[in-house]
Amino acid sequence: MNRNPERLESQTFDLLVCGGGIYGAWTAYDAVLRGLNVALIDQGDWGSATSSASSKLIHGGFRYLEQFEFGLVRKTLTEREMLMMVAPHRVWPLRFGVPVYANSRVGLLRLKLGLMAYDLLAVGQQASKRHRYFNRRQLSARFPFLKADTLKGGFTYADAQTDDARLVLELVQGAMNAGAVCVNYCKLTDLIETGQQATGAAVYDEPAGRTYTIQAKQIVNTTGPWIAADNRRPENCLLTRGIHMVMPQLGLEEALLLTARSDGRVFFMIPWYGLTLLGTTDTTYQGLLNRIDVDETEVDYLLNAVNDYLREPWTRSDIVGAFAGVRVLKHEATAGSAESPSSVSRDWVVRTASNGVHYSIGGKLTSARQDAAQIVDRVCEELNIDAPCATRNRKLPWSPQDSKEPVTSLDSFLRWSETMQALAAELKVDPESALWLIRRHGSKVSDILKDIEQRPDLAARIVPSLPLIQADLMHCAADEMVMHLDDLLRRRLPLLILAKLTETDLRRIGGNVATVLNWGESRVQEEIARCSGYGWKH
Repeated sequence: MNRNPERLESQTFDLLVCGGGIYGAWTAYDAVLRGLNVALIDQGDWGSATSSASSKLIHGGFRYLEQFEFGLVRKTLTEREMLMMVAPHRVWPLRFGVPVYANSRVGLLRLKLGLMAYDLLAVGQQASKRHRYFNRRQLSARFPFLKADTLKGGFTYADAQTDDARLVLELVQGAMNAGAVCVNYCKLTDLIETGQQATGAAVYDEPAGRTYTIQAKQIVNTTGPWIAADNRRPENCLLTRGIHMVMPQLGLEEALLLTARSDGRVFFMIPWYGLTLLGTTDTTYQGLLNRIDVDETEVDYLLNAVNDYLREPWTRSDIVGAFAGVRVLKHEATAGSAESPSSVSRDWVVRTASNGVHYSIGGKLTSARQDAAQIVDRVCEELNIDAPCATRNRKLPWSPQDSKEPVTSLDSFLRWSETMQALAAELKVDPESALWLIRRHGSKVSDILKDIEQRPDLAARIVPSLPLIQADLMHCAADEMVMHLDDLLRRRLPLLILAKLTETDLRRIGGNVATVLNWGESRVQEEIARCSGYGWKH
């Protein structure tokens, strides 16, 4: 993934996409596949804001049935099934458990009816993915760390998981492979207008320290929360913050959907890289956007909520890492209303301002591809181009291939995966690290294994407790447009939130990648200091 900002001035683009999160990445990827000449920029790293601060789920949004958002749920369930078929390395199955207690807000019968509706909305879903009921004894055996004194039973249902930052990166790589010019750390500073219509933009390239002028026939703003600060946006917006905490391992193989007894909000416990992801909160946000802090009150909220369920309660000392993100939602509240953030729709809308700039507002990680297709539809209409969506049922750029033919089914993917795991085992890569290597890199795994053949020491874990190996680190540093150490350790590999890295750890890692990234000692020190704002400090 080579960074070539000078190409931004060398041509007139059909489309300039501002914002390299999940919506910008899908938009650029779809547009370039339809034959448009596309540029994609982001003021920071790819997926560095909201798109790397999600719950890491590709899910139907079961909880939205309570708000009667049947259309949204059907839309996301359809997308979930499609993504699992075309990208099994990137989107993998994850079942959720839902325990019901004597004092639960939603009882067994009501929950049963909701899950029946959820299964019905997932048209084409395999029978094995339908919800299942478990009595008190069975559910307690399935989740032994949960309190069982007033447990009545519960259910499990099917959904899916991803690594959000890796998904964004893979789409950016796909867009570049198809001819798009993609540049991170390149900030939109001003729009260029001709006859009150946007015809280009001035952008500032941080690494080079210079400004480029881009000519573009159409411009799309997919900057997420930064849209709320744009006085040209044609839609009211609401910003809400959500935090997640990384907690110790509980032996989770399935996730849990739980309800906070203090206010009835839903939150999750999710297995992630061998640890437990706990979240999320949902509070109105009015602070700065360049650094979203983890709010202490929200930390207490999540700990109190989860400890109502745990046999052995967690404390602040158990927190391994934490992160926060801000969502932008379309907001239609009337004057004097007291609508809670959780009740605001997660559905998505595209609006076009008077100067012709298109704004993407709201949405979800799961449905971003469908929404981006509508954005590109509108762009094509403005350009008088007749080209249908190019991403539906299309395998992602890193979808695996076996030695004879493309991996075109889940069975063939499993066979390919078993082959890669066997090769990894021969090279002394432990099984858990091999699994995550496949999920993170898909078809690129073979290249990483070749690196280990040349240097067997690269099979070792970066941190003993985490399934991430040295070869993965070096591959990301060399090939994935890393500009700063936190790009590498927060989004390419999420080490900064999965482990309590010491300065010694950071110095060791920085020293390992310094040669690849052409960093001297002073630069390494600067990059270590840059990472100090991550992790959990209490």
